[in-house]
Amino acid sequence: MDGRLTDALVSMTPTALNRLMPMHLCLNARGTITSAGPTLSKIAPAPLVGQPFSAMFTLRRPPGITSVEQLRRTSHRLHISMNGAALRGLAVALSDGGALLNLSFGIDLPEAVRQHRLSDGDFAPTDLAVELLYLIEAKTLVMAELNELNRRLQGAKSIAEEQAQTDTLTGLRNRRAMDARLAQLIESGQPFGLMHLDLDWFKQVNDTHGHAAGDHVLQQVARVLIGETRLHDTVARIGGDEFVILLPGLVDETRMTSIARRIIDRLSQPIPFDGKSCTISASIGMTVSAAYPHASAEQMLADADQALYGSKHAGRGRATVHSA
Repeated sequence: MDGRLTDALVSMTPTALNRLMPMHLCLNARGTITSAGPTLSKIAPAPLVGQPFSAMFTLRRPPGITSVEQLRRTSHRLHISMNGAALRGLAVALSDGGALLNLSFGIDLPEAVRQHRLSDGDFAPTDLAVELLYLIEAKTLVMAELNELNRRLQGAKSIAEEQAQTDTLTGLRNRRAMDARLAQLIESGQPFGLMHLDLDWFKQVNDTHGHAAGDHVLQQVARVLIGETRLHDTVARIGGDEFVILLPGLVDETRMTSIARRIIDRLSQPIPFDGKSCTISASIGMTVSAAYPHASAEQMLADADQALYGSKHAGRGRATVHSA
């Protein structure tokens, strides 16, 4: 019965052999490759048929095999390399004195699939590599989905954090963001200036023209404050018509007063809204971190607030620097 089975295998058509063992090698007694499976041929650097086995492959284990006859007799698993690809396989003897080798990629299958663009059609239907390919593809899809979900979550988190620190009406920083930035500046020891600005006559705008006009005025004020400050300055709306400006690196009271005057001059210009003219001004109180042996947020805000009310009591539309 064994003889009949061997004869059946030897008489198998090349098409059937390629389908059943797409990574096979047939060697004659001299070690010349007489047949090669389509997948093995696909990854080979050159045509295999007609080439000596030793010229195209390196047999690493088991050691000491130098002839086809030794290959026919071994029952050990073969470790073979071809053009950098690590292959595993088994050899069986053929009746003509040659040998049939059936090879696979082993644990290097995923890398081989990526490198050589292999698909399930490159493997026998019964090969577990097909299931592994499906698992790899499923894992890749799941990882891609997870990465996309993580990207969206990170984006949503960034947006939420940005919104949590932004005044929705004006787009300026809010009180929370200003407090955090002020604490950061004090912690770093970096010198900075602080302005506290309050709008004059804003209540009259709301009372006369309505809250829509008041919102429009606040948005225009925000544009003026952004236009008169630097990119790295912090401009925050901390209350209804109150604003704080943090000016890193700026402790020159003369320069701060000049900036404050430009802001007041621009805010004193009428603001048109719905065919009407809204008139406001601004009072500003200022202080600088260099004025304190040990600056604190509470003290600086209180002193700037005191200077602000000094401006209001002096007639409004003014800027006052806190004096110890």
